[in-house]
Amino acid sequence: MSSVYLEIDVSINPIEPWGAIMIDQMSDFGFESFLDTEKGFKAYILKSAFSKNEFERLSMFSKEDVLVKWTQKSIPPQNWNEKWERGFSPIKVGDDCLVRADFHSPMGYKYELVITPKMSFGTGHHQTTQLMLSFLLKMDCREKKFLDMGSGTGVLSILADKKGASCVHAVDIDPWCVENTLENILLNDCKVITTQLNGEVPANGTFDVILANINRNILLDQIPHYARRIVSNGVLLLSGFYVNDLVKIQACCKDYGFKFICNFKDDDWIAAKFIKS
Repeated sequence: MSSVYLEIDVSINPIEPWGAIMIDQMSDFGFESFLDTEKGFKAYILKSAFSKNEFERLSMFSKEDVLVKWTQKSIPPQNWNEKWERGFSPIKVGDDCLVRADFHSPMGYKYELVITPKMSFGTGHHQTTQLMLSFLLKMDCREKKFLDMGSGTGVLSILADKKGASCVHAVDIDPWCVENTLENILLNDCKVITTQLNGEVPANGTFDVILANINRNILLDQIPHYARRIVSNGVLLLSGFYVNDLVKIQACCKDYGFKFICNFKDDDWIAAKFIKS
């Protein structure tokens, strides 16, 4: 069964500067994403990771002259495939890559990724997916071993396969994602992708490239494990976090022997490239 999320709708008065401070505290608490609203923001967290009592111990709730109110509702798993078919249009990334569904006709691009999601993240619409695809398009993937953490629909794994990777290991904690990746592997006639249902970094094996488009908190937790599984001079591509989080990501990577190379930005989202020294 796909994971259930909570949507926490926060109103805060005054919003400036306290809204940004509240978001920073909630990021440390385990919230994965945020959406600005007129009176504050909405925040999203796995239902299994949320504790009302611990949440209300955040210091913003006891700050004088700042009024914080919040409500919550569950976000049930949705059939993203049905929603996609009602309004999806192909996504072009760079000059050579197109992400389309199986109900679209081929369009003659060098890399056409046929992605039909069920309840999985990674259709190519989100900025972070496009940023990661942009990095991969610029890479020489030939004969390299890839680890794709939080693989979602498998879109990144599929591009790595099409660009000549020797093997790609796609890992996701959600059974829907693993099932969806397997279906998309068949749609794209991929040859070197294996899948695993797991939320942890594999305990064995080494990789030339590690891809992780997840969220800031999981990345910070898993970077030490990436460092143990990547070869010297291996490439680490990270996304799923905001511009304001880049400094923390860079500092953590540096602690574990990764050198920051560059980043791509789209709106407030970041994808960053590191090399294992």
